[in-house]
Amino acid sequence: MLKRLILFLVFSLFIAGMSIRAQVLTAKEIVTKSDEKARGKTSQGESTMTIIRPTWSRSITMKSWEKGRKLSMIIITAPAKEKGQVFLKIKTEMWNWLPSIERMIKIPPSMMLQSWMGSDFTNDDLIKESSIIQDYTHKLLGKEVVRGMSCYKIEMMPLPEAAVTWGKVILWITEDGFNQWKAEYYDEDMTLINILNASEIKKMGDREIPTRMEIVPVDKKNNKTVLEIKSLVYDKPIDDSFFSQQNMKNASQRIK
Repeated sequence: MLKRLILFLVFSLFIAGMSIRAQVLTAKEIVTKSDEKARGKTSQGESTMTIIRPTWSRSITMKSWEKGRKLSMIIITAPAKEKGQVFLKIKTEMWNWLPSIERMIKIPPSMMLQSWMGSDFTNDDLIKESSIIQDYTHKLLGKEVVRGMSCYKIEMMPLPEAAVTWGKVILWITEDGFNQWKAEYYDEDMTLINILNASEIKKMGDREIPTRMEIVPVDKKNNKTVLEIKSLVYDKPIDDSFFSQQNMKNASQRIK
């Protein structure tokens, strides 16, 4: 009887050990789960971006559509000065439609690190030209508690052939929910440029995600930009033809 009990306990511990090992994720798997959760197969929603400076602030509202990693569109709905502007990404190419002068401008890769609409976000941050999965290596540095959330701390370094804007990115992804909770962005000289903090987890569509992203440039005192998601729907079918230059113009006209 004792022998059977010992064998049973050994077997149970062996199975438990196998289960624990099976649950261990690599850094790339953690980033992939987080990225896929944030994107979905498709997403569409509305958000507000507030640019805060020492002596002034202003807000921009927008609608956005995204399909996979290769198709996305953003339309500015307010304020009046920028209303009707449209940004489109197809694979690695990007365009900006300016209704005030009825002109389509192609955004070159060299401008991906430039400020988006005067904010602390870059063109790449908002349009997501680069892929945090395909364009970087991933290294798990350990775990840390960030603002009450236990997180995986992951270092991402760009691949030599990748056309990315950052020299290094450190991501903190929550163990519970795989949400991107914090990020640090470094330039090619490994100087810290921006810090992003996510917060206010809410249910959007079929999942719970952070709905407030605050990005702070470390060398500009009292400057920051806050992006707040007002609504978001995941996995609603969007035809590829929606993401076209002609539809940019049509959508701009509908906003007016």
